Amino acid sequence: MGVGGSIGLIAVGAILTFAVNWHLAGVNVTLVGLIMMAVGIIGLAAYISIFRKRRVVEAMPVMDERARHYPHV
Repeated sequence: MGVGGSIGLIAVGAILTFAVNWHLAGVNVTLVGLIMMAVGIIGLAAYISIFRKRRVVEAMPVMDERARHYPHV
């Protein structure tokens, strides 16, 4: 799940929790919205965590052409 999916889940969950007045038999719409928001937040945190790990690049030492032939330079 990417950033868009996570933000979409958070948005739909917030709409179900705070803006909808539906009453369905056997379904607590507020609880469904809260669960969707929680899943969206967890997905966003996981994506950011993985993305941050991917962005870390270790710099490879650059060896000058002169340093290969003349190690004292």
